[in-house]
Amino acid sequence: MAVSAGHSRLYSRHSLETCILENSASRNDKDLTTLNRPASLPTRSAGPGWRFYAAFGCLCLVNLVCALDATSLAVAIPIVAEKLHGTAIEASWWGTSFLLTATVFQPTFASLSHVFGRKALLLIALTFFTAGAIVAALAYNSTVMIVGRSIQGVGGGGISALTYVIVTDMVTLQERGKWFGLISMMWALGSVLGPVIGGVIAEKTSWRYIFWLNLPFCALAFTTIPVFLQMKPVQGNMKEKLARVDWLGSFLFVASITAILIPLTWGGVMYPWNHWRTLVPLVVGCVGMALFALWSCTMPVEPILRGSLFKSPTALVSYFGTIVHGMFLWSVLYYMPLYFEGAKGMSPISAGIALFPWTFTTGPAAVVVGLIVAKTGKYTWAIWLGWVLTAAGASVMTLFKADTKTAEWIPLSLISGLGMGILYPAMSFAIQASASNRDLPSAAALYSFFRNFGQMLGVAVGGAIFQNQVKRNMLQYPDLADKAVDYSKDASALVEVIKIMPESRNALKGELITSYVESLRMLWLVMFVLALVALVIAAIYTKSISLERELETEQGFSGGKIKPVDFEMAVRNPESAGTKRIVSIHGT
Repeated sequence: MAVSAGHSRLYSRHSLETCILENSASRNDKDLTTLNRPASLPTRSAGPGWRFYAAFGCLCLVNLVCALDATSLAVAIPIVAEKLHGTAIEASWWGTSFLLTATVFQPTFASLSHVFGRKALLLIALTFFTAGAIVAALAYNSTVMIVGRSIQGVGGGGISALTYVIVTDMVTLQERGKWFGLISMMWALGSVLGPVIGGVIAEKTSWRYIFWLNLPFCALAFTTIPVFLQMKPVQGNMKEKLARVDWLGSFLFVASITAILIPLTWGGVMYPWNHWRTLVPLVVGCVGMALFALWSCTMPVEPILRGSLFKSPTALVSYFGTIVHGMFLWSVLYYMPLYFEGAKGMSPISAGIALFPWTFTTGPAAVVVGLIVAKTGKYTWAIWLGWVLTAAGASVMTLFKADTKTAEWIPLSLISGLGMGILYPAMSFAIQASASNRDLPSAAALYSFFRNFGQMLGVAVGGAIFQNQVKRNMLQYPDLADKAVDYSKDASALVEVIKIMPESRNALKGELITSYVESLRMLWLVMFVLALVALVIAAIYTKSISLERELETEQGFSGGKIKPVDFEMAVRNPESAGTKRIVSIHGT
């Protein structure tokens, strides 16, 4: 198959060996000649060998560890806060700081991987994650815990983004869905096991083991990644590589996104939404993003984000859909446990188990859709079906009450769980199909970034909706009116208030639970509207783009069955490359 100018044809293993041997025989040369492939030569997938599965297993391992860490602390926060003498606001930042840094550093890690190599940046991200786990495990107050979680978030975000980038180097576009689906299953599995493991550890042993538990898995990853994840090295010396880095763009992006996300997390909790501490950072962040966009369009070196990533209408609506998907996903993971604990009176461990209808369906649904799309090459149906189920699931969640029976809420919860699972690979396909071969790794990383960005917005928007609605609901009850402002500040703190109320105040407790559930109903109504909007614009603007595309990558995976060579040059002039052997076969 012909490729672009300056590139050579790529042949199958059989035809390549046959032609090379025939050419060699005509020259009566027993010594085959090896040719160094030019840096720009595209590579193609040669079928998975054992090294491929081992390398992909490494990616699954590090993502599972990140998922476990991101979710295991949530149910243990009350116990950890008591041990560290932390306030409710400080405790909320243990999770927020992780998600914040995990979001803002993803594009930077992806950009640096183009310059310094995927494997090197993945190991650096793993180092940050491990170091943060150690700091958090040794924390003696809330400040140290926040520092540790922030460091962990940097590593976790890098691991998440680089996983998607590396998979684009390993398999063709049409085949990626099933592999992305398996990565999604790791996060779903971590979301299932994390709260249960965290709750058991916090109740039965020391909460510090939540973080110490990461270290054996990190050690295994440090050992296996250098061995199995063999990627083509990036050419150039250190001086040349440093000159390629978009230093100013990286700074503007990280600083601006941070300035936007921080006030979104503390707005209405630490400071009112109209307070200058909330408004000023938002304005500064928006101005910074405008400067970043201007710089990226005019700079002479490689930008952290190329403008070509945002030219396709399919890509734009898919980015929006990915944000909404992240918002809905994190709203479920964050607020549904509070519903089960506050309205149903469940323990933290039981609340984690009650999430199974969502967490046990997302992963398998993602894998199945990935397999179907890989077989058919069509993905638009999955986007539409995913949004229909997600919107329907959000609408039925508005029916949840304090006395909703288990036999009712479990099947109703499966609807949105399936929808979210379907959207995982579907949105990724749309984003990557709309990107050029050059932009594919960056597009994959952007998918991860926008999903994390949506998760941050989900917590922030959910908090704002809850605060305003619960305050309005409490004002309707005379016995609660004087406490409406205090009780509405923190959804998780209100759960503890409900739990410790004595039986003598059951009437007041019932009113408080009703206010709580009604407030969550408004949240699911907003999520329903957002899902409906995402469905409509996806149906209008998402185009069906062919997924049949050869794998072209700067840093091809070296664990396949055949190493790409410059075949035409080899046939014309075996000595032209300055070497003496053509050896293209890799062991599997």
